[in-house]
Amino acid sequence: MALFDREFIAVPDDRKGQIVFKWPDETIRKMTRAIVNADEMAVFVNTGKVVATMGPGRHQIQADELPGLGALIDFATGGNAYRAELYFVGTREYPRNAFGGRIDDVQDPQTGMIVTLRVFGDYSMKVVDPVALITNLVGTVNVADNDAVTGWMSDQLLKVLRTHMTVQIVRNGWPILGLSAYTPDIEKEVVSAGNEQLASYGVQLVRMGNFDINLSAEDEAQLKALAKDTAYSRLAGGFNQYAAGEMALGAGAGMAQGGGAVGGAFLAAGLGLGGQAAAAPQAASPNLPAGPGFAGGGPGYAAQAAAASASAVPAAAKCPSCAADNPLGAKFCSSCGTAMAPPGVACPGCAAENPQGAKFCSSCGTSLAPAVAHCSQCGTELAPGARFCPSCGTPAAG
Repeated sequence: MALFDREFIAVPDDRKGQIVFKWPDETIRKMTRAIVNADEMAVFVNTGKVVATMGPGRHQIQADELPGLGALIDFATGGNAYRAELYFVGTREYPRNAFGGRIDDVQDPQTGMIVTLRVFGDYSMKVVDPVALITNLVGTVNVADNDAVTGWMSDQLLKVLRTHMTVQIVRNGWPILGLSAYTPDIEKEVVSAGNEQLASYGVQLVRMGNFDINLSAEDEAQLKALAKDTAYSRLAGGFNQYAAGEMALGAGAGMAQGGGAVGGAFLAAGLGLGGQAAAAPQAASPNLPAGPGFAGGGPGYAAQAAAASASAVPAAAKCPSCAADNPLGAKFCSSCGTAMAPPGVACPGCAAENPQGAKFCSSCGTSLAPAVAHCSQCGTELAPGARFCPSCGTPAAG
């Protein structure tokens, strides 16, 4: 009878790639030898409970060596066999387990755009607790396909990426186009958080393989276009100059292809726009990023424009007496009280205020030169403030 002819139990060579291999017979003859390889552990299960385990080595299946088997004697065989399910669980590292899918919709900290993140790659895993794996995950079935284990681990990986990647991007301000620079940080976070999720199943993530976090083709094209426009605007000195240059180049290309008068009109419009942009002061665009800029870029354009406008503010007025700085337009020094500017000259015609030294009123044109007095007797011109005529001695009027 085949039952009593069997001498050895081991995992067949063509099944050594399985994480869990179930021995096909549930009736195991006494004194049969089980060969457990160095990267395996054997687990005996009866009615859903683990009753005995065997580590690497060659074992004789009997109650003296495995006390838990004593209660599993099969009386149908005259007490010469045990009634139990035997599982061989691989404990080595299993690499190249593929996973991937959609992570989440996230907001790029650099541009404010909402993009969809995806991930594709592989990972390696190992079983650290064979008993927990059988009782909590695979159950007492023949697990011929490793997907029963790796499929669940892949689902947990995606769950961790969804809950942790968004937090990391927002908290650290990672640019979406530069996420590959943070691969070591992402791997460390995913492995740590993933193992917390998988601890109760007796499996463990060892390391991530060649995984890639990327965007849909449409989102990537939009982000790259915005990054290019921002970089070129910075080089051109402003978005208006960049737009005018793009219009002029487009019109020139159209004329080269036979655009004729229409191309010339567009070229003229582009040059006109460029002239207006060059003449007008540049204001920070509300649509350009104010953050640290794009990956490989410099500061955000809005922040750069703010710095330029701050540097254009003129210096404060200095007091002529103590040299203290005062706000522009101040009439008296806030430090010593000295008048910041000499009093103006009132126009005798319209009473408008004019600066010292002005010869004519800026409002009505009246001469601001002081009136010349003459002697009432001889007509000689009198110096300002003279009390008597230098020619005849007549007292000056008034």
